[in-house]
Amino acid sequence: MEIEARVLWGSLGLLRLVWCLLPQTGYVHPDEFFQSPEVMAGDVLGVEAARPWEFHPSSPCRTAVFPLLTSGSAFWLLRLWEEWGPWPGAVSGYLLLVGPRLLLTALSFALDLAVYHLAPGWGAERWNALLLLSGSYVTLVFYTRTFSNAIEGLLFAWLLVLVSPRAARSRTPRKPAPGPRWHGWLLGGLVVAGFFNRPTFLAFALVPLFLWGTCGATDPSFKSLTQQALTLLPGASLTAVAFVAVDSWYFSGPSRPSTLVLTPANFLRYNLDPVNLARHGTHARLTHLAVNGFLLFGMLHAHSLQAAWQQLRAGLQAFAQMGFPRTLEAWSPRPSPRSLLLLFYFVPLALLSAFSHQEARFLIPLLVPLVLLCSLQTQPAPCRGTLALFNVLGALFFGCLHQGGLVPGLGHLERVVHAPEPLRVPTHFTLVFTHTYMPPRHLLHLPGLGLPVDVVDMGGAEDWVLCQALNNFTRHAACQAAGDRGSAVCLW
Repeated sequence: MEIEARVLWGSLGLLRLVWCLLPQTGYVHPDEFFQSPEVMAGDVLGVEAARPWEFHPSSPCRTAVFPLLTSGSAFWLLRLWEEWGPWPGAVSGYLLLVGPRLLLTALSFALDLAVYHLAPGWGAERWNALLLLSGSYVTLVFYTRTFSNAIEGLLFAWLLVLVSPRAARSRTPRKPAPGPRWHGWLLGGLVVAGFFNRPTFLAFALVPLFLWGTCGATDPSFKSLTQQALTLLPGASLTAVAFVAVDSWYFSGPSRPSTLVLTPANFLRYNLDPVNLARHGTHARLTHLAVNGFLLFGMLHAHSLQAAWQQLRAGLQAFAQMGFPRTLEAWSPRPSPRSLLLLFYFVPLALLSAFSHQEARFLIPLLVPLVLLCSLQTQPAPCRGTLALFNVLGALFFGCLHQGGLVPGLGHLERVVHAPEPLRVPTHFTLVFTHTYMPPRHLLHLPGLGLPVDVVDMGGAEDWVLCQALNNFTRHAACQAAGDRGSAVCLW
């Protein structure tokens, strides 16, 4: 049985790699491009790119460290290949798309490694957990793309790896031995790195850090917890200094004197304003619990809800029989793995639900505690057939069909724009996009102002506005507005 599971996991891992190289045509969300590769392509390769407002020196809200390490590294290698490789002009829109994704796909296997180490300590079946992880369309689609949420998920998984040994020792009757000093340094550095990547990382880190502090403290007093927290300070301080230094260097320039840049502070200042959040969409507070959890995880989310209800019902029954003090005393010395995994899953979900803007991708870091919870040896396994069908449909929809024409269309336009001019006749291209996500211009591989190409993104403009724009771009009437600014008829 274990051999079959290993073979199946290896096959799913190979699928993850091959599907990245095909490549995936689905366009899940603009942040995949505009929070990393679009910015780095302009910086490293010098191609035309649309820099989002978060990366303008006047309003830096995103750290440049992780984009530099991921997309920046991939583009730097492509630049070396373009300058020193045996084939001139080998860099294409395909490589600009796949390069950063391939790096994230390689990093996604750190999730598998984390689950491999975590499962035995939490009483989960190791290979069952790995199959749930590698077979999830969240891993196949979201963790193979340049989302900051994917980096957040990787950091959260390894935060659990660092915390788990102490938590496992705490469930024994002996007093836990203190860990090595570097352990606290590494843990503090990881938390700060996650905070700079996305300040919401604190929502994921809250319960693991509290568990780590209480399990390592000699007694549950505030003084002992404070002493444990201080062990995180050296690593946290060094990491914060490094991030601030890189961001201050990156966002400084000739027109902006070098100053200290605190991107998380700017991020929080912007996102804590309800007016700003409303610009990106307002959702009901239960959207994560009632919609996004099922959208991402399907039956696994339903399984977690059932486990939470069973745990809550057992707690209420114990409270009714023994009273609150005795119930708390019976639970606190040795919390079960299921109880802790439920906290790892539902506490971040509840904290993220406090904000009015709720997108499904915000929850992808919860995949690791969820697969551990659903792989506990004391838990019934979810229906594999239904789960496999759910993940196949999710992978096809988000990986191939969702806005699935835009990226292949950009690839075709890139070939058209860079094709040799017939008979030396100069050609000017005007590329108009409407009712699509923002087109990532770096995929066109335009060398700055070197080519006569205009890219016009009209967003969700009404038909009559599109018609008017097309008429302005052409020498003859391209379309006519029909009715009272209600629709447009294109004439080609």
